[in-house]
Amino acid sequence: MVMGCCKVPALVPSQVEMGSVDELEHKSLFRHEETKSPILMEEGSLSGNFSQHTDKAPKNSVLESIKIVIFSNKLNLLLPFGPIAILVHHLTGNKGWIFLLSLLGITPLAERLGYATEQLACYTGPTVGGLLNATFGNVTELIISIFALKNGMIRVVQLTLLGSILSNMLLVLGCAFFSGGLVFYRKDQVFDKGNAVVNSGLLLMSVMGLLLPAVLHYTHSEVHAGSSELALSRFSSCVMLIAYAAYLFFQLKSQPSSYAPLSEVTNQNEETSDNDEEPEISKWESIIWLSILTAWVSLLSGYLVDAIEGASDSWKIPIAFISVILLPIVGNAAEHAGAIMFAMKDKLDLSLGVAIGSSIQISMFAVPFCVVIGWIMGKPMDLNFQLFETATLFITVIVVAFFLQEGTSNYFKGLMLILCYLIVSASFFVHEDPHQDDI
Repeated sequence: MVMGCCKVPALVPSQVEMGSVDELEHKSLFRHEETKSPILMEEGSLSGNFSQHTDKAPKNSVLESIKIVIFSNKLNLLLPFGPIAILVHHLTGNKGWIFLLSLLGITPLAERLGYATEQLACYTGPTVGGLLNATFGNVTELIISIFALKNGMIRVVQLTLLGSILSNMLLVLGCAFFSGGLVFYRKDQVFDKGNAVVNSGLLLMSVMGLLLPAVLHYTHSEVHAGSSELALSRFSSCVMLIAYAAYLFFQLKSQPSSYAPLSEVTNQNEETSDNDEEPEISKWESIIWLSILTAWVSLLSGYLVDAIEGASDSWKIPIAFISVILLPIVGNAAEHAGAIMFAMKDKLDLSLGVAIGSSIQISMFAVPFCVVIGWIMGKPMDLNFQLFETATLFITVIVVAFFLQEGTSNYFKGLMLILCYLIVSASFFVHEDPHQDDI
């Protein structure tokens, strides 16, 4: 095929003299395809994408914007639980009810944050849009973690971030594989194996960053007892942040269509251009809504963190189970719905980008970021997640890497991942954290 294409320019004159209409049509199609490549190369540019969507920017009134953002999603029926949680806090002080109501109130806010980020990404282009998704995709977990860190609840921070990684890799990805497998039960769904291998390598690197401080602690091999472990955690966190920045540059700038054949990239670009959805709100509306939603999440997170210990005592549920299982389910609500939707449309690469990509964001960005923030606050936040938690994460990453190595998925693989998550949930329900005094 390549040799035929290379000979086309030399054969054109003789074909014109012979009057070969079919060959001329083939030649015109060939030239048309050639003109697409510069467009594809420029399609990711910030200016081109910005000017394209600026023309389509809607001009909504305040009421129209509120209607689109607040009243267009049935999940927003849970929004009143947030003010109710604040009211219960001032009237009764029942920690169990405050925690439950705050948890329900934050759930729709996490989903709307994802929506506002997607709307803003329409105006910034894919590179900046990818950075926005990386920043705001897990902003709920970050806000909860920063509030807990400010209150000195280091174990809550560690367990919440760990639970978000486990939830994305097992529950979110498992539900996506299971739902897509049921819709396309007669075949195995296919995704980009090369990209999945790189993502698995990044997850293993994050496990290394968490494993070595724990091994240093439990082998009692620190040069300076009590300080070497913290120093190693801070150094490793800086290295992991550099690695994550390099990963973003590699994925979004250096090779935006990494590991995908040219034909697949062309088909995907043609499909996205044909089915390009216009933004529903303007750029400044997106920025304003992001600010409002982030502030509201921050307010409720304060009440939520303050009520964790009281809810654990009143419900007789371990704090480890609340932090690892309950809190991440709320933070991953948007990812959960998105991954399932993409899988049911046979877009497994997007599902993996949501589930595995979010796990990478937390393990390579959120966790080391909290270590650095704790360093600035003077809090001894480290990467020693303790032996039980680190072992759970290590085994989970290995299991998911084995499921991804073939580049195919079906409902059976999804069911296995969901069952693995049930085992993890039961383990933390009966696990007593030996460091409760840190909370």
